[in-house]
Amino acid sequence: MGTNIPYGSPLANKLQSAGLFAANTQRNTTINRLTGKFPQQAETESTIRQQTSTSMPIVRCMDLQKMAGDEVLFDFINHMGGKPIMGSRNAEGYGKPMSFAQDRLRINQARYPISAGDTMTQQRTPHELRKLGRTLGEAYMNRLQDQLSLVHMAGARGFHNNVEWAVPLANDPDFAEILVNPVRAPSKNRHLMSTGSGLERVAASGNEISLATTDVFNADLVDALRATLDTMPLPPPAVEFDGDKLAADSPLRVLLCSADQFNGFTQSPGYRTYLANAIARGQQMGNHPLFTGGDTALWQNILLVKMPKPIRFYAGQPINWCQSYTSDVETTTDLVPAAFGTTHAVDRAILLGGQALAEAWGKHRKTGNPFFWSEKELDHDDKLELLVGAINGRSKVRFEVDHGSEKQITDHGIMAIDTAVKLGVAG
Repeated sequence: MGTNIPYGSPLANKLQSAGLFAANTQRNTTINRLTGKFPQQAETESTIRQQTSTSMPIVRCMDLQKMAGDEVLFDFINHMGGKPIMGSRNAEGYGKPMSFAQDRLRINQARYPISAGDTMTQQRTPHELRKLGRTLGEAYMNRLQDQLSLVHMAGARGFHNNVEWAVPLANDPDFAEILVNPVRAPSKNRHLMSTGSGLERVAASGNEISLATTDVFNADLVDALRATLDTMPLPPPAVEFDGDKLAADSPLRVLLCSADQFNGFTQSPGYRTYLANAIARGQQMGNHPLFTGGDTALWQNILLVKMPKPIRFYAGQPINWCQSYTSDVETTTDLVPAAFGTTHAVDRAILLGGQALAEAWGKHRKTGNPFFWSEKELDHDDKLELLVGAINGRSKVRFEVDHGSEKQITDHGIMAIDTAVKLGVAG
């Protein structure tokens, strides 16, 4: 005879939580595809804290000893520079010291309760409300995780808002607590904007960001971005996908674009070639799903992928930015030009290299997993309430990079590119 595990039992809670954890880490979404596989601890020294591959944009630390409210530390080593000592000149005592930087993030629990109705509701409806509630709760938590990652990587929530957003606007009183770690505007050396035919550093005039409605996203911008990556010091490291045989000879970076930015790029005369490039590269790694969909393109070794929701700023709304290379103090008073009106907005594209976002997961004290379910009967067992929760946190990886003459605040694996977009009916 089979074993029936009723709701509310400790065993059911643990099994259900493990299932939710597995489903979330394997979810078929763009953001999750940018996270490397979980390696064995002994594979490399970089996995000493059980980190995923450091060549993927999202670095996931599964330190399950951490509890809600704990802090997780990530260590980084600065680039070694300087000239060599030649010939028989004395080298002893002239060793260059290794320079380390450290970033940190906190984790906390997020919970989402769902009412599964009372006794009479269960009698009146043909649906299994408990089962539906679990499905809805799992879908909500998956959506929340992706959106939290997107906002942290973009360095802004933006102002696009509809019922699909689980993350509230930045002016919501609970915004900071929901994000767990501060949302940090792009560092100055990682923040660019379109000129309509290229790129330039973010600037403002008269408390308006220096963008025009003609400064759009197109193939010329991608060309300029590649040239920038080739000439800038210490660019975001390349991304290496599992099974990519061309990773060493033809390194890639990923550019997350809003749907409107991507649609603008598809107007380029060579778009069908760019789409074919992505499919061909994906076939080199066993038809990787990130490359083989219709919403991707590969040009200049930059893989363009549609992001799940736009990071969007409308006319008269602020775009936070950093004016100094050596400080992360944000200017918050410069706005999208009033001339954008109701027909145009500013969307942010996000270039991702390796180690762009740090994501840390803790454990629930009862289940031992980062995700957990709870089911509770209320009002003398008349009503049933479900609750889904997760203990984790994420933060854009940022530290001081030594450029010789100065140490610059640097978003290690991310660049933000702001462009104008023409709004459609649903904009």
